[in-house]
Amino acid sequence: MNPPRTLPELFFQAVERHDHREFMRYKTAGEYVSIPAREFREEVELGAFGLVSWGVEPGNRVALLSENRPGWAFADLSTLCAGGWTVPIYPSLPAEEVGYILKDSGSKACFVSNREQLDKVVEVRDDLPDLRCVITLDPIDREGDDHCCTARELIERGKAERQASPGTLEERLADIDPEDVASILYTSGTTGKPKGVVLTHRNFVSNVIDSLKALAITAEDTHLSFLPLSHSFERTAGYYIMIHAGVSIAYAESVDTVADDMRDVRPTVMTSVPRLYEKMYAAVLRKASEEGWLRKRIAFWARKVGIEYAERKVGGRSISTILKVKYRLADRLVFSKLRERTGGRLRFFVSGGAPLTPVIAKFFYAAGLPILEGYGLTETSPVISVNTFEAMKFGTVGRPIPNVQVKIEPDPERPEGDGEILVKGPNVMQGYYNMPEKTAEVMTEDGWFRTGDIGLLDEEGYLAITDRKKDLVKTSGGKYIAPQPIENEFKMSKYVSQAVVVGNKRKYASVLLVPNFENLEEWAESKGVAHAEVEELIEAEPVDRLYEGVLEEVNAGRPGYETIKKFRLLAEDFTIEKGELTPTLKVKRGVIEDRYAELIDTMYEEEVPAGG
Repeated sequence: MNPPRTLPELFFQAVERHDHREFMRYKTAGEYVSIPAREFREEVELGAFGLVSWGVEPGNRVALLSENRPGWAFADLSTLCAGGWTVPIYPSLPAEEVGYILKDSGSKACFVSNREQLDKVVEVRDDLPDLRCVITLDPIDREGDDHCCTARELIERGKAERQASPGTLEERLADIDPEDVASILYTSGTTGKPKGVVLTHRNFVSNVIDSLKALAITAEDTHLSFLPLSHSFERTAGYYIMIHAGVSIAYAESVDTVADDMRDVRPTVMTSVPRLYEKMYAAVLRKASEEGWLRKRIAFWARKVGIEYAERKVGGRSISTILKVKYRLADRLVFSKLRERTGGRLRFFVSGGAPLTPVIAKFFYAAGLPILEGYGLTETSPVISVNTFEAMKFGTVGRPIPNVQVKIEPDPERPEGDGEILVKGPNVMQGYYNMPEKTAEVMTEDGWFRTGDIGLLDEEGYLAITDRKKDLVKTSGGKYIAPQPIENEFKMSKYVSQAVVVGNKRKYASVLLVPNFENLEEWAESKGVAHAEVEELIEAEPVDRLYEGVLEEVNAGRPGYETIKKFRLLAEDFTIEKGELTPTLKVKRGVIEDRYAELIDTMYEEEVPAGG
């Protein structure tokens, strides 16, 4: 069997090779239900015929507005088989942003998951002259709307269309070229309007094949999917790669049920962003603290032993007999419990989307749950590099995958070896949809893509990311500060949920901190700090001293210009709903700096004391 050239070929070949496997699993009435591969293929083919019956032509855009579920894959693959371009939309977006993407893409059809998502489309539909039909994955009463049908009705239409024109699908599939557009992915963006990234079948398929050369994923694996499929990381790494490898995909009931779903599904591989690992890490230490001083001491001792063990193991250094004995004890007392919480079968995580704190990477490695940290962007389909079992280095995002080139463009204002990361390869996008000027800004004349990230390649070829170029804080003294590593250190504290470093064009850097309110409330109760509301709690003098201690820990060992001079505590967490986070939980710095501008200014009034 020749390697696939298009996404439909990738899907159909996978079904032929692994038709005996359960293709997907989803939860209904509290139980997981399996979908056989051949049954799913039949539905996809009928879905494609159904779209043809609605007048969807090759090159037409079809939007997907849904949470993770088998129906998302059904909508995606049906569209691709009909020759259409899929336009995924985050289900967390409000109606206004959904309308912008539908209009900008000129989508002819739109799949929606449920009533909530349908209502968003209905709200903006009068401004969408290109939209011909809306297909609901849930069986929703359409109230006489002739331009709306359910997925089940689409399949029935597909049966009639296949009977009338049986050769249509085969013709459509034969006409798909690897260089044809497969999808427009609108970046969630931390600033401005989202840009539509145009990716071809070749972009996706090459990235799938080249990534699998680095990742040890096989048909014996089971994947638990919970990251938004609208994001390129989950779409390629948690969906197309898994299909091609013959992996059984189980969908989490929701983001909030992942812990329970892990125990039910017992996955062997998972993809996630660092926020999951941060929460799991914090939960282990918090649970140990709640079980008394002895359990707490054991947990922190195990962490210390595990980190030393991981550093030596991955670094290829000798491990003493006494460290081996300590590690075996730490594993029995602490790490084995963490493995049980993941279902007991997990071989590894794949991490992307944001930098992973090295301490957490080492902790999970010691726990027998290695996190293979990688790097990529929507514009690169997305995988650029990834750590592997054979080649791993903490604090890096691994080496570039096969057929992808990476180089660093030196920056005279940055330390030697540090500069903007440029990428070239078959995974690099065609450009931004209807934005030639924006495309020209990021593509060089000889085909290199400017990532906008600052990093370096070490002598062994490992790539390390410093930060986003546009996120770097430049003080009025001309010194550059990378905020993400500092923010990640703050988040290592059990009392910090979120951190945003500020200080651009100011004399020094400061930070906005969102407390971990659960842990802070427990601490306040133990210290007898009286308060009626959260706002009163964060103004209390003992709380101020607590966070001054956190600040001192983060500043320890940092050069003077990189130290954080002042902080302010916020009374509520950042959320997607308030526009402060992207759908992939990245902080929208501009929004936060605007929203808290007055509070930030107070950190630069000389008479204001250092605390919060």
